[in-house]
Amino acid sequence: MPSSAPATTLDDATKPLFWGIDIGGTNIKIGLVDDAGKTLHFDHIPTQESEGPQSAVDRTAAFLAKVEQELGLSHEDVPVIGLGSPGSMDIPRGYLLDPPNLPHWWNFPIRDAFAEATGRPVAFINDANAAAYGEFWVGTGQRQDNMVLLTLGTGVGGGIVVADELVDGENSFGGECGHMIVDPSPTARLCVWGGGRGQLEAYASASAVVDRTRERLTAGGESSLSGLLGGSNTELSAKAVYLAAEEGDALALEIVDETAFWLGIGITTIIHMIDPGLVVLGGAMDFGGEASQVGQRFLEGIRKEFHARTFAHVAKGTKIGFASLGGDAGYLGAAGYARKAYRKRMQ
Repeated sequence: MPSSAPATTLDDATKPLFWGIDIGGTNIKIGLVDDAGKTLHFDHIPTQESEGPQSAVDRTAAFLAKVEQELGLSHEDVPVIGLGSPGSMDIPRGYLLDPPNLPHWWNFPIRDAFAEATGRPVAFINDANAAAYGEFWVGTGQRQDNMVLLTLGTGVGGGIVVADELVDGENSFGGECGHMIVDPSPTARLCVWGGGRGQLEAYASASAVVDRTRERLTAGGESSLSGLLGGSNTELSAKAVYLAAEEGDALALEIVDETAFWLGIGITTIIHMIDPGLVVLGGAMDFGGEASQVGQRFLEGIRKEFHARTFAHVAKGTKIGFASLGGDAGYLGAAGYARKAYRKRMQ
């Protein structure tokens, strides 16, 4: 797993360099990355969401200036800054609109605020798109021309790369795969963000895993998880379900298999629309990933559902696997997108 530890030194780095900034509800991850995708410096600062966006912009800019001064870097050495942020957003205008996890940051011109504070152009993208571009540039998808990333966490995020270009969309909503409809029934489950009925994240997110497990336990299902039923959602978590599944708990394994079923449906739809050749699963909810038998079972369940619903030649030409960059994907992708913007400008 990636450690965010520096992968190169300034003497060995390939210039130019790029800052990658990944804004989260709790922390802002900041990495200085060279032209080959290697990290020279990484740290994070608290988001302090309630203090508003300008405070975060000023603190981040001060951090960048401090590191650059310590390393003896000029703006020419680090010509463009990459910024990944939760949506919703208006990418052409550089605005945050109404991100649910940043309620004090709504309707804020974040791109231009960062550009003014740092004195450099800012490449602005959705945080899930940044993670997707990171995996595409230096992660699981680095030998691909096209790729889709699904991030499985509290919700289900997504990012789509087609021929080295991120799909932003007309309304800066491109790649929001978690909001695709997988269940059109009037009693379909509601998703976490926005309450959309029957959407993928209502079935395949960590929140959905907790909700479905709680319902099953409340209905009398036998499980080692029963002792967590009266506790908070923090106690009954997707991780707790994974750990129970590792111990062979039948109900937990059933939840894992159901989650794979719904993801298989959603991924089939994505592939039939885009035909990317590679779908990568990232985020915290991977049921242990490749290193775990449960994670392997989860992945095989997804593949099985996809193969049952697609065409033979599409199944043969498509890979579905886990991401490799972990929590580093966002800042690396933001830096990679800054690099892409710089190269376009220099053409």
